[in-house]
Amino acid sequence: MTQSLARACAKKPWITILVWVALVVASGAVISSLLGTATTTELRLSSGFESEQAAATLERLRGGPEPVTEVVIVESDSLTVDDPEFAAKVQSVFEQLSALGEDTVSQVATYYLAAVLAPETASQLVSADRKTTLITVTMVGDFDEASQKVEAVMHVVEEADAADDFRVLISGPASISFESNEFATHDLEQGERVGIPVAMLILLALFGAVVAALIPIGLAIVGIAIALGLVAIIGQYFDLVFFVTLMITMIGLAVGIDYSLFIVSRFREELDNGLGVEDAVARAGETAGRTVLFSGVTVVIALCGMFIIPMGFFQSLGLGAILVVIVEMAATLTLLPAVLGLLGRRVDILSIPFFRKRSRASSEEGSDSGFWEVTTRIVTKVPVVSFLVVAIPMVVAIVYYFQIETGINGVEALPDGSRTKEAFFVLEDKFAFGVASPSDILIEGDIQSPEVQGAMQRLTLAIVEDSRFTLPPYLDPASNDQIALMKLALPGHPTGDATVEAIIALREELVPAAFAGVDAVVKIGGQSEAASEIYDVVDQYTPIVFTFVLGFSFVVLLVVFRSIVIPIKAVIMNLLSVGTAYGLLVLVFQKGFAADLFGFQQAEVIDAWIPLFLFTILFGLSMDYHVFLLSRVRERFDQTGDNAEAVSYGLRSTANLITGAALIMVAVFGAFASGKTIINQQVGFGLAVAILLDATLVRSVLVPASMEMLGRGNWYLPSWLEWLPDLRVEAED
Repeated sequence: MTQSLARACAKKPWITILVWVALVVASGAVISSLLGTATTTELRLSSGFESEQAAATLERLRGGPEPVTEVVIVESDSLTVDDPEFAAKVQSVFEQLSALGEDTVSQVATYYLAAVLAPETASQLVSADRKTTLITVTMVGDFDEASQKVEAVMHVVEEADAADDFRVLISGPASISFESNEFATHDLEQGERVGIPVAMLILLALFGAVVAALIPIGLAIVGIAIALGLVAIIGQYFDLVFFVTLMITMIGLAVGIDYSLFIVSRFREELDNGLGVEDAVARAGETAGRTVLFSGVTVVIALCGMFIIPMGFFQSLGLGAILVVIVEMAATLTLLPAVLGLLGRRVDILSIPFFRKRSRASSEEGSDSGFWEVTTRIVTKVPVVSFLVVAIPMVVAIVYYFQIETGINGVEALPDGSRTKEAFFVLEDKFAFGVASPSDILIEGDIQSPEVQGAMQRLTLAIVEDSRFTLPPYLDPASNDQIALMKLALPGHPTGDATVEAIIALREELVPAAFAGVDAVVKIGGQSEAASEIYDVVDQYTPIVFTFVLGFSFVVLLVVFRSIVIPIKAVIMNLLSVGTAYGLLVLVFQKGFAADLFGFQQAEVIDAWIPLFLFTILFGLSMDYHVFLLSRVRERFDQTGDNAEAVSYGLRSTANLITGAALIMVAVFGAFASGKTIINQQVGFGLAVAILLDATLVRSVLVPASMEMLGRGNWYLPSWLEWLPDLRVEAED
């Protein structure tokens, strides 16, 4: 199929190219008009979770989405709220914020207004030393609208902060979201600025020709553009997190360049072997094209494991990664043969003599000299020693994984200089950061009944007496006779460990004790409750996703290689790569080892979703290298029956290509790891390290050493499995 498709596209290159150009143009139009409204930074779970049920109840209470409230801090080193100059400063900021109009802010409240209108809540707006006060700003619209409109509020705050000796800061869900988007956009641009040029240099070294090196990058960009267009459309009907755009760009660059590298390399090799242009394209489609097809399908099915998790964040990332892999795979199997058929031998235009000579030499699969041949001889001569020399340090690194502390890095982990991060520390020092994002306690029932009123009083008293809570709850004015809303400001960031532990205690201990025997339904909502549920989801679904991905990989490799030993060993090798990456994440980010050297932030936790996300991505990406290598080994073993020679041949015929492809992935992922946000640093570093280890130490040492130790046992298939179909990835020569 891949051979016929490649030949057909090479025969009609302009038609194929025009179809893809039309898709890119259409995607560009969709992106410009729809992408901005297709994603959100709001973290949501499925409707079955208590935090989502509480949000639905809250929307019913308010007749729509809960308005987003921002907190503006006004602070002085010497004056207090009782001084006229302090009051004048607050009044000035109040007037500027109110002047933004009803299309941006719906309400602005200060300590001085509260002292007159609601004296019982005024004390919550001033610090104990009376040198800091809060201005609450209620934004217009839902979360996404507020995250855009808050820029005007932040501009007012910046001007007020620079005006005199007063310190004016802002924090809240919308401002944190806005600033996080700014940093994510910076990291995306940084990844493109650094990753693409480095990938280009690697491609130039591999191909030795400028045109040949430009083709994979161009193909990757085409796939990214179309995938973003698809996300822009899908995002109009389903909630997709903002990180999906970063995911598409990162994975699209990696796999797009990777897949086209296999095809272009094989095409040039067949031209060097004397085939005509059309036949060379067909041959590349028949061989490398089948590898790309198998690899792409394997990656997609592995990524489907993310849809098992009932959380929009995982599903968004999985959707973005799957879309871009499918598009890149389709472009590699259709658009690329058309371009190669059109270029023919002109693919080597602007050759770089030294590198082109090396490229030709590396394509001679039968060569029995060179670095990889020497490496294989050493490894297969002393396989046990070689295996232990590499495996032991990796196992040592894996040990650090068992010290992992997972959580959610919030505003406190934003880069230094972040405006909302600075406000976080002031709020935490003078109040509790929870005042900027309080948790919700929703009570449904006959609110005016003595039983419910008594339960609410018991709950308030229990919270006040519990050292895990620093501020008492207060009744929201939106409450009515059927639904009461109590707001509770928790200490620390809403997703921090201490805060999450406090909300769990509230849900599992204090609320049941206070409402025992009372005819009322109590739901806990807010970011802290959602964070606790996210941790539960990750813990619950990690073994399910692992079983799905590992089980699928085992079955596929069993069928492809007709051996029960190969899939077992492949699963172990891939787990070794991923486990080592986990351990190094802990060592670098939690322990701080070499963090300054890499320019990384040190953090107390690894984001809870990252290990599971890395597993699904890495298992899919590393599988194509494993299959690419083992298919050559199996092909040679079938021809000669000599296991040692087959291993040597397979390694030397694929090592340059696998290493080059891996280095490109490392360059792309490493570029994103150099960003400002700790999430991108952790994800990029984890992906880069695992791919680098997988394509070098695992493929060049552990795989050949283990295959040498097992000998013909590598290809053992129990007699009761002989009925399996004989499915090969590589076409026979």
